[in-house]
Amino acid sequence: MAVATDKLTPLKSAVAGLNQISGEAQQVEWSKIQTPTDEVVVPYDSLAPIPEDPAETKKLLDKLVVLKLNGGLGTTMGCTGPKSVIENLNSKYGCNVPLLLMNSFNTHDDTQKIIEKYSKSNVEIHTFNQSQYPRLVLEDFTPLPSKGQTGKDGCAAEILSHLIKNKNEYCMEVTPKTLADVKGGTLISYEGKVQLLEIAQVPDKHVNEFKSIEKFKIFNTNNLWVSLSAIKRLVEADALKMEIFLTQRYCFQEVDGVKVLQLETAAGAAIRFFDHAIGINVPRSRFLPVKATSDLLLVQSDLYTLVDGYVIQNKARKNPANPSIELGCQLLSRFKSIPSIVELDSLKVTGDVWFGTGVTLKGKVSIAAKPGVKLEIPDGAVMENKDVNGPEDL
Repeated sequence: MAVATDKLTPLKSAVAGLNQISGEAQQVEWSKIQTPTDEVVVPYDSLAPIPEDPAETKKLLDKLVVLKLNGGLGTTMGCTGPKSVIENLNSKYGCNVPLLLMNSFNTHDDTQKIIEKYSKSNVEIHTFNQSQYPRLVLEDFTPLPSKGQTGKDGCAAEILSHLIKNKNEYCMEVTPKTLADVKGGTLISYEGKVQLLEIAQVPDKHVNEFKSIEKFKIFNTNNLWVSLSAIKRLVEADALKMEIFLTQRYCFQEVDGVKVLQLETAAGAAIRFFDHAIGINVPRSRFLPVKATSDLLLVQSDLYTLVDGYVIQNKARKNPANPSIELGCQLLSRFKSIPSIVELDSLKVTGDVWFGTGVTLKGKVSIAAKPGVKLEIPDGAVMENKDVNGPEDL
């Protein structure tokens, strides 16, 4: 579905009006965009190692609070991952790193029930609700009724040490962009300041250039480090003015059969308000998003193991990059067990496909069931560089 530009004109005017209240929406002049230097986006490998003295490391960690976005997927998966990491740090260094969970109004009650069982752990867990904008009915831009509803991995001490030493009030972790990340926001130098550039801000004629991995080589991982005292200063001065974005992808969203749009603010866009703000170009190993079943298959497979809350890639994998996986509408319930994918380069699955136990996938594998045909991959099957269109190909 595509939405005509003139259809969105009234909404864009409304968003512009909201931005006059909440924050000035910047009209980016493409010619002024500059590639950030290594002083603005610091290479991860250049960071000084953490102090060898555990007491010095404890001093660093005592300044740290970890905040995790805890939306619907976060609640489904529980909060044991970040809690395990922090628990290990607190035990190892005798520090006190609290965990804050930023809930949506839909996940708050469920989260409160989940964290009750962690009340006796050595991690303080606090929760609060994120801000929210109403969904808008696409047909007439009226607010969608809420129907009565109201209201290494994680802690890298090297980054923390660098930020404290250099008095950086804000840091965004970025990572090298691949063709799978072309829509992610990127950092730019603009009129002497570091700034986040989102695809929603890009003029139509420059969208393909924005998606290019030649010009924009990094993208935002949404791992953000922010000085709490700096936030306090900006909030008290009413200086943290955030733009409101109209994100086109919500043109495809439906709620109870009603086509809706949703407005957003990007936390990363706050970078331009802070003093000595920087990015740090981290390796892909610090960025492992789970937004789809294909992402979940990756982290549940033998490609990764969980050690003290850290997700570690299997050393047996020779290629440092993750395999490309496209499951279409496949659900993980179609897998009796997660296949071995240590030697997999790419997997594409379409149609009614079911996996047995102990399946091994290597190289490039494509499985496409014909319409109306249920295709079952037998237990123990080993598939390497194979195209499968029916039982005869197995």
